[in-house]
Amino acid sequence: MDRLLQLIIVTVLLFVLFFGLGFILNMLMKTTWFPIYGYIALVIGLLIYWGSETGSLMQNFAEYSVADYVPAVGGLIGAVLSGSTIKALRTKGFKMF
Repeated sequence: MDRLLQLIIVTVLLFVLFFGLGFILNMLMKTTWFPIYGYIALVIGLLIYWGSETGSLMQNFAEYSVADYVPAVGGLIGAVLSGSTIKALRTKGFKMF
């Protein structure tokens, strides 16, 4: 039960982190989907870095469990929703976004 609570908390924290960062980047750079591309580049860079230490990227994937993937998906959902939120605000006429 304790681990499930930790998984929920870390997933929500990564969702909020990437939603907030994506929202701010969208406001500053006037791009809609840049945070998603940045998130994907970050994940690919981390996977390559972690895979280079053990020698096998597929062996690393096999060692991860669902508890490792769920927070990453939460962060990706936050990045996607930040782009969707900015797009919706722009279509409704908010000029500062």
